Amino acid sequence: MATTTVTPAVPGRRRRASLARREARWAYLFLAPWIVGFLAFTAGPMIASLWLSFTEYDVINSPRFTGLDNYRQLMSDPQVARSLGNTVYYTALHVPLVMAISLGLALLLKRVGRLSGFFRTVFYLPVMTPAVAVGILFLLLLNTQDGLINRGLALVGIDGPSWTTDPDWVMPGIVLMSLWSLGSTVIIYLAALQGVPRDLYEAAQLDGAGAWARFRHVTLPMISGALFFTLIVNTIASLQMFTEVYTMYFGNRQTAGSFSSDAASFYVIHLFREAFQFLHMGFASAMAWLLFLIILVITLVQVKLGNRFVYYEGEDR
Repeated sequence: MATTTVTPAVPGRRRRASLARREARWAYLFLAPWIVGFLAFTAGPMIASLWLSFTEYDVINSPRFTGLDNYRQLMSDPQVARSLGNTVYYTALHVPLVMAISLGLALLLKRVGRLSGFFRTVFYLPVMTPAVAVGILFLLLLNTQDGLINRGLALVGIDGPSWTTDPDWVMPGIVLMSLWSLGSTVIIYLAALQGVPRDLYEAAQLDGAGAWARFRHVTLPMISGALFFTLIVNTIASLQMFTEVYTMYFGNRQTAGSFSSDAASFYVIHLFREAFQFLHMGFASAMAWLLFLIILVITLVQVKLGNRFVYYEGEDR
């Protein structure tokens, strides 16, 4: 019995392989600027800072290897502990407030109808304000004698606190300032709210669910992905708070001398001063890596816990 041998279409395979290689070369060509930038401005500096964290380096002289001395100093330095405590305290106040207020504003924006576009722009414009300008603006607004906030409180018979000089009120003043730039979070929540199917609300209402029940059992689960995203992003940003606070309390010598700087000493500010004011580059590099590890651990914990509560459309729960 004769057998028929089928010859594979080798030329066709070769053409497809050649086309795939050509597409891959073009892909790498277009990715090359990003890859070069990442290696030169992110990966390279990170590796260099990791090496410097094990050295004593003051920019002027060559690095001298000191092993784990910088990390031992980190564990015993009271200023590092104080600045890290201030940063964590600020984050614990800032993140829940921003998320709660932004969600409330987003719910209001969803109800205003045609004016929604105008108010979206109004809420987002402060995000575009340079951070240095925000620091200067709130230094004036929070001024004890002539500040607009204390003047407004005086109109209703309240004696405003010393926002910028009283150590007990410095942190609340900074948190108040940070609410200026919540516009991006508002826009994210508004987009998430607009994506919630209306039939879910109608079904819940037919089942007798009130406004609070609909919000709890329909709105929150359906926008949990946006809530989770903003939780992570705002936490990371809060732990790296720098520009506005430095402008308000450390950029002006006269202001810096009018109160105890410990009250506004954030971790990144202390890192910056160690590196560029005192030229302790090795110690500052160790501080940077400690902050990186802290952010990494917090983010991993948030992701682990978030997977239990975040609803993703299309998943079977």
